[in-house]
Amino acid sequence: MSRIHEALKKAAQERNAQLGVQSVPDLVDLEAEASGTISLPPSQDMAAPGLQGTAAKRPAQFDQFIKQCKPGQWKMDSKSSVFFRERDNVVVAEKFRTLRSRLYQIAAVQHLRSIVISSSVPAEGKTFIAASLAVSFVRQQEKRVLLIDGDLRASRLHLHFGAPEKPGLSDFLCGDASETDVIQVGPGGNLCFIPGGSDVTNPSELLHSDRMKDLVGRMGGMFDWVIIDSPPAIAVHDASLLADMCDGVLFVVRAGSTDFEVAQKACSEFREKNLLGIVLNRVDRADTYNSYYYGYIGEKEHQD
Repeated sequence: MSRIHEALKKAAQERNAQLGVQSVPDLVDLEAEASGTISLPPSQDMAAPGLQGTAAKRPAQFDQFIKQCKPGQWKMDSKSSVFFRERDNVVVAEKFRTLRSRLYQIAAVQHLRSIVISSSVPAEGKTFIAASLAVSFVRQQEKRVLLIDGDLRASRLHLHFGAPEKPGLSDFLCGDASETDVIQVGPGGNLCFIPGGSDVTNPSELLHSDRMKDLVGRMGGMFDWVIIDSPPAIAVHDASLLADMCDGVLFVVRAGSTDFEVAQKACSEFREKNLLGIVLNRVDRADTYNSYYYGYIGEKEHQD
């Protein structure tokens, strides 16, 4: 956990610098502990921008399943995706490719298909990270991704895609809808999305159910990646419950904002749950040339 500790200190340094407090020594961000020191392969992005995909070489079982799902009626705002206006977001888009490459390198040495994305508190950018990472994956040839809004208390992922909020995950977990009822299929057929769904009074119980566990297991066998946006870890225990069902956890820390002790406490929730690494979000651009960061680096504010 030493590298994680250093990454959290880096976030604290950014926060203290903004507040005029004496900062801790300069520290690089964490490299995923399972992979060690590694070099990055060249990007395998498709040439076409946006959410395009390919149906080539996909298993017949997947195609049959997708035909039963509903085409997503999405009205995406170009401001919500760094890949729609990539020329204006070159640095940010490249950081998502870096994050994607590192996850592939971890997957080469251990089973990794389902990932929970969480943070300490709201407004650190975890929902933006989840959506952008999913789009980054499907920009590659033949990659199939399922993005799930697991934050049943404050669902926001549908806003990134201009997608209907229901029926969604809560409706499925309550038994009011089937898998194919709640899965929305994006353009090209490679990116699928399960929104949060209807408001419920017992989100923790629903997420901790066998129905949720079975869903993650089945979808993990059908998609190349399953990405779940979860609630912040400090307020509720939902993220930890989801982490028990998934192969790994990405933890988002907002530079210059997140309190070091709070982030450290939240990270301890995932200590025995394959914490893959920390995405240091909203790093000052001036620091990107002096330090090596794992994750998203940008100038604009992106909140949950």
